Amino acid sequence: MEKILEVNNLHVTFTTYGGTVKAVRGVDFHLNKGETLAIVGESGCGKSVTSNAIMRLIPDPPGKISAGTIKFKGSDLTKASEKRMRSIRGVDISMIFQDPMTALNPTLTIGTQLMEGLRQHHKVTGEAARKKALEMMDLVGIPNPKERMKQYPHQFSGGMRQRIVIAIALICEPELLIADEPTTALDVTIQAQILELFERIQRATGVSIILITHDLGVVAKIADRIAVMYAGKIIETGTKRDIFYNPEHPYTQGLLKSVPRLDLQGEKLTPIDGTPPDLFSPPKGCPFTARCPFAMEVCDKVYPANSILSESHKVNCWLQDSRAKKLLAETAGSKA
Repeated sequence: MEKILEVNNLHVTFTTYGGTVKAVRGVDFHLNKGETLAIVGESGCGKSVTSNAIMRLIPDPPGKISAGTIKFKGSDLTKASEKRMRSIRGVDISMIFQDPMTALNPTLTIGTQLMEGLRQHHKVTGEAARKKALEMMDLVGIPNPKERMKQYPHQFSGGMRQRIVIAIALICEPELLIADEPTTALDVTIQAQILELFERIQRATGVSIILITHDLGVVAKIADRIAVMYAGKIIETGTKRDIFYNPEHPYTQGLLKSVPRLDLQGEKLTPIDGTPPDLFSPPKGCPFTARCPFAMEVCDKVYPANSILSESHKVNCWLQDSRAKKLLAETAGSKA
């Protein structure tokens, strides 16, 4: 399959009075054309920082991309000028931010905000921009678009504002759409509608999607592949089936155990004990060691190699080492 995006050894740091925060530490992943990749992890793991780095929206200072490459259709965005990035943002790559209310300008009508990107990047006439804006509002399911174009963000519900933000992101027909927690502030019914909207838009336009989320229920609905992120690193990647049915990293297993399931009645949810490591001075070894029920001495001292379990499934965990597997098998045998 054709790769539209390749991120290799990405490092993002933030310099503060208290020291340097290593927010993203050597992230690697790719996105195929027409695919949905979900980046999953708890708050503070570096998901949003990674998405902002792709858009080159890391504020400098205090932040900077300190190492690595971000190749979009073969071109390295880390070396692109700000002028070049302005021509890419909203046209080739668009982003849906977490809170639609703060993403929209409260003093401008919805129609003005929808047409702004088209007028800026494609230099179309006002009538052509209006026609395209009405088409986009219809595509994302906004009823009575002619009247709604004249209204302001505060006159829309949370779900409708999210649809408007999606329409703004898609109006210039980007090839890559980054959705940062697009359903966080919405109730369950509206969440389902927004996820169905993403699926419908992808079928209609062929856009590639990166979905940033901490909600594995969202992932199960629309993702083709999943990258599990923890403490600034991607620790496991695989297809939806790989991650949900054969999770290999203890952190991934912990995430799945903490999600409610309708097919397991009476089962207790098991939280992951402890807290993530301090990214001012991240550990040398596996960052999950302090919270891991299977932690070994080596885990704290050396970061595990990338174990390739199948063509689609990869994990960074010392439990994949043949010596650890043998020890676990012997332990299980003695207990039996």
